Amino acid sequence: MTGHRRRALIPALAGLLVLIAACTTSGGLGPVPTVPPTTAPSIEPGPSDETPSIPPSPSASPSGSPSSSPSTPASGEPSTSPSTPAETMLVRAYYVLDGAQGVEGLVPTLRVVPKSTGVARSAMQALLDPGAVLAKYSQLSTGIPSGTKLLGIAIKNGVATVDFSSEFESGGGSTSAAYRLGQVTYTLTQFPTVRSVLFQVEGTTVTTFGSEGIVLDGPQTRKDFEAQLPSIFVDRPAFGAAAGNPARITGNANVFEATFRVALLDGSGKSLVDQQAMATCGSGCRGTFDVTLQYDVPKAQYGTLRVYFGSAKDGSPQDIRDYPVWLTPN
Repeated sequence: MTGHRRRALIPALAGLLVLIAACTTSGGLGPVPTVPPTTAPSIEPGPSDETPSIPPSPSASPSGSPSSSPSTPASGEPSTSPSTPAETMLVRAYYVLDGAQGVEGLVPTLRVVPKSTGVARSAMQALLDPGAVLAKYSQLSTGIPSGTKLLGIAIKNGVATVDFSSEFESGGGSTSAAYRLGQVTYTLTQFPTVRSVLFQVEGTTVTTFGSEGIVLDGPQTRKDFEAQLPSIFVDRPAFGAAAGNPARITGNANVFEATFRVALLDGSGKSLVDQQAMATCGSGCRGTFDVTLQYDVPKAQYGTLRVYFGSAKDGSPQDIRDYPVWLTPN
């Protein structure tokens, strides 16, 4: 009688194991990047394009404590590690995407940091620690000198006052100096409560920065660093982040007649969509854009977001700028 019971249980147990295995895979979609819980703004592979908001009534005193062949991250696949725990959050940190004139410029990345109410400080600390990002994406760099330390940060009346150690002002020439100022300004102004940034070095407000003598006339805004942007600047999605489906692409551009093109390529380099877009201003002024791209892929994968414009002379592609993005089926 006992032998009959054992034989009857074997098929049932086998069926149960098959059901459990089916529930623990992602099927034909491939490994989908996890989305940490966040509440607001666009490198870990494929997170959604968000960063936290600064809590209301921030402290007024410094505290001490996100080509022809597709761009593919070094790993080739998104992280398959467990979901990001609730104790972390996403912040944006801006680096420099290398390239020719018109292509080189600031680019947003997403960084996972410990959850904190001091999100501006967390974003600055992530920006000053670029090792993992630069090791993963060889086309990215930073203008901020190694060894730069954050001495303090305070936010009041829309102005973020940020204090760095003396290393921040050392070396690099005018191009590097302008990029480091732009990186900090863009990183802090991702937050809606920060409109401008006042720079300090070793506790002293900077009016002339670096050996090149860059004049800082009071708090700096994003507009002060438009020269550090490419001709077509994509602010969302971030470099290496999830595009979403449909993909919403936002940023600003300064191109001939304000007209350019936005395309998505799959992991093999095949064009999925390539459509015309227009900024609110062009031909000498920088206008904003907000474009939605519909696309279809059979499974989740890294692809390429490409922006470029046609030559006024012969329509040939100019200032081609590629970003790796995570694509998902509709």
